[in-house]
Amino acid sequence: MSFRRGVVRQSKFRHVFAQAWKSEHCIDDVRVSRVTWDGPLCAVNPKFIAVIIEAGGGGAFLVVPISKSGRIDQSCPTVCGHAAPVLDIQWCPHDDNIIASASEDCTVKVWQIPDGGLTAPMTDAILTLEGHSKRVGILAWHPSAYNILLTAGCDNTICVWNVGTGELVYQLSESHPDLIYSVSWNKDGSAVCTVCKDKALRIIDPRRGIVLKVREKVHEGTRPMRAVFLADGKILTTGFSRMSERQLALWDTKDLSEPVVVQEMDTSNGVLLPFYDPDTNMVYLCGKGDCTIRYFEVTDESPYVHFLSLYSSKEPQRGAGFLCKRGVEVNKCEIARFYKLHERKVEPISMTVPRKSDLFQVDLYPDTAGLEPALLAEEWIAGQDAPPLLVSLSGGYTAPPSKQRDTLRGKPKLDSQDSGSTPTSAGNAATHTSTPTSATREMDEEAAPQQVTPRETDGNADRPRREDDMLTELLAEMKALRAVVLAQNQRIELLERQLARIEDGDV
Repeated sequence: MSFRRGVVRQSKFRHVFAQAWKSEHCIDDVRVSRVTWDGPLCAVNPKFIAVIIEAGGGGAFLVVPISKSGRIDQSCPTVCGHAAPVLDIQWCPHDDNIIASASEDCTVKVWQIPDGGLTAPMTDAILTLEGHSKRVGILAWHPSAYNILLTAGCDNTICVWNVGTGELVYQLSESHPDLIYSVSWNKDGSAVCTVCKDKALRIIDPRRGIVLKVREKVHEGTRPMRAVFLADGKILTTGFSRMSERQLALWDTKDLSEPVVVQEMDTSNGVLLPFYDPDTNMVYLCGKGDCTIRYFEVTDESPYVHFLSLYSSKEPQRGAGFLCKRGVEVNKCEIARFYKLHERKVEPISMTVPRKSDLFQVDLYPDTAGLEPALLAEEWIAGQDAPPLLVSLSGGYTAPPSKQRDTLRGKPKLDSQDSGSTPTSAGNAATHTSTPTSATREMDEEAAPQQVTPRETDGNADRPRREDDMLTELLAEMKALRAVVLAQNQRIELLERQLARIEDGDV
């Protein structure tokens, strides 16, 4: 099924446009890793950007503050404690200073990055996890339970760790007969979905160690696949058809006999990496080696996966990092941000919804997952499940300072997380289970008029700037539309050639 743009569908994300940041805001001279592994090679959170880089005699990755731009000096310190190339890195969703790394040396290491970034090379991890017999290429933190980390290696084994104690709590060595391509937790962390080299999609309960459901041959092609759990429990997969066309498919976990929808895209051979935003229900597809990023909205209306647009550039991407919603600029209506990896550069790309108002757009920013975990590791191991605790992005979000190292072994406290935040950020980013104090309410009441006054007094002075911004947005949207038209023309030409071959009897 090709992309069809018939009757105009009402959606607030229909006009989302992507725009690369100016060159002075990019990070240059980054020696992005050339490792032959189909991973994103980059991880981003509201504090830091981490990129797997080339390193002689071992494995290393670069960590710099998210505000960093310009040239990276060759003497810039890195995290370099692995004995072989690093294959995957993932930030902890409950502590912006904790990052895990997986390597060809068969180990997983957990690191604590100081606020402000590294001042010297970091070689000593706070924890090393050893349980795989072959290289480890997949990491997945639990979305709501603190200190639970899932790893998968080329030994076809999934391990679940309690990072607080260093204990291997579950090991699934019989579930997959071949190489595991990807692993994704569902919303409350009660199950994972995996895709494997045997072309099967599996839904697994990691605590009981049993495969709940299996769907054989989700994609007919032999190239690697990916799968991601959506917020409503459905699963989106990417892969290849028998004719080597790239595909995406949507599956209902209640009935895996047939896909809800399958869409074919093109004949490129790069693996499609899906990045899912549960707040907007949008999926972004980045193909390794592609020059484009496609984005879709998943709804309950046919055809269920709606193609929105694509970002196109001249340079292919080696990988990409996806910033969580806590890090986007809400005052600019930015709903997503990518960090595209070039051969020696990291380029931010913002996804923006054009809006005229300067007010906080409630419909664009529903409450999103915050740092506070919903469960302790021990609670999840005992059988409890819970979705992530949510925070409001109204007024922006300020990341708290680093917690002490020993808190890695226990659940972080709200007061320690918010100790370095301003009163405004603490009030705006409070979890929904907490009750504001009278002091907090007084601070909010005092802060409210201060936020309104500048808009009333500076409106005329800001008018030229707003007009420039609107012009820039219009030009960017026109550029995106031209790219869409070009892509559709190429698709039509491809289909016409295939039709001609069929009519000539060549197929």
